[in-house]
Amino acid sequence: MHRFEGVRVLLTGGGSGIGRATAVRLVAEGAEVFAVDLSKEGLEATVAACSGAGRIVTHRADVGDETAVVEAVGAAVAALGGIDVLVNVAGIHRATPIDRLTVEDLNRLFTVNTVGTALFCREALRQLPDGTGVIVNVASTAAAHGNPYMTAYAASKGAVLGFSLSLAAEVAHRGIRVVPVSPGTVRTPLTANPRVLPDDLDTSYYARIRPPLGAAEPEQIAGVIAFAASRDGSYLTGAELRVDGGSHI
Repeated sequence: MHRFEGVRVLLTGGGSGIGRATAVRLVAEGAEVFAVDLSKEGLEATVAACSGAGRIVTHRADVGDETAVVEAVGAAVAALGGIDVLVNVAGIHRATPIDRLTVEDLNRLFTVNTVGTALFCREALRQLPDGTGVIVNVASTAAAHGNPYMTAYAASKGAVLGFSLSLAAEVAHRGIRVVPVSPGTVRTPLTANPRVLPDDLDTSYYARIRPPLGAAEPEQIAGVIAFAASRDGSYLTGAELRVDGGSHI
């Protein structure tokens, strides 16, 4: 498929996991991708993984830094000649029991997951074309379903979901679509981090909500993101796409 020929995409979190898989998918379909990530090595690995009709340009930035976000969007416009699609994948994950939760945990989770997403949306909306512009924001099933030890993470992703739904209503008059995608369990470096579920916690709850289809591969989430951002999703806006392998049916 070549759904993204001539389409310019600004992608955050492009250095690993779902972000890398999305970059690979979009480039394969012909997109010009400007991938942002904090990891230089991660971005280099993403470039090496990409092939197809499109091309990829990379840029290092901390998505939680307002100045860095403004500079990244400006660099994307300079490199691509404009932006047609914004995909916000960048995020961090921490599992912390409530009695261990710190202000630092809260600030970092909200800064990266929520503030970073909002800032990129704000800046990209100055560039996205009326009638065809698209924003896809990655939230999480934790945004709407209980997850022990993930109160702060769930709150930050709940904010991403609520932000996305309200933004869709705000920019609908411009013909710009906003679609939140909420993955469940995905095999990524993020979820492989030992800090996600410390060893001393009772994790039996998660055994009860194990996805019947198993954990997703990043490529499966990337496929949904590509659909939402493409012409195939042209009548989709302000609706959450939950991609969880049936963990909450």
